[in-house]
Amino acid sequence: MKINASTLSLTVDDVIASRGFFVDHFGYREQAAADGFASLTRDDAVDLVLLQRGIEVLPPEQRDQRAAGLILAFTVDTLDAEEKRLRSEGVEITMPLREEPWGERLFQVTDPNGVVVQLVEWAAPTT
Repeated sequence: MKINASTLSLTVDDVIASRGFFVDHFGYREQAAADGFASLTRDDAVDLVLLQRGIEVLPPEQRDQRAAGLILAFTVDTLDAEEKRLRSEGVEITMPLREEPWGERLFQVTDPNGVVVQLVEWAAPTT
């Protein structure tokens, strides 16, 4: 199998709010949109599809679900600068910057629909 692209589909209550969050704060571009739907892309990250909760294109058993229990993680080179930038843009940091014993530095923000976005920077391996 050859995978040509990766897309994460998120079911949310307010597609427009999540679209704005990812476009304004994470540099996504809108590829396509319709009522209850938005397709977002970046050249260097997983594509996102936002679907309105209850939309009929989803199978009946999935229509009332919301994106939950999911962390969308982006690995970056400049974690401190990204945290400062997001704060300056008025984005609430929902989990403060911290460092884990295994070398991961991270913080989290949450979009208007509760989608958790985690920014991660890994410490250089020691030899």
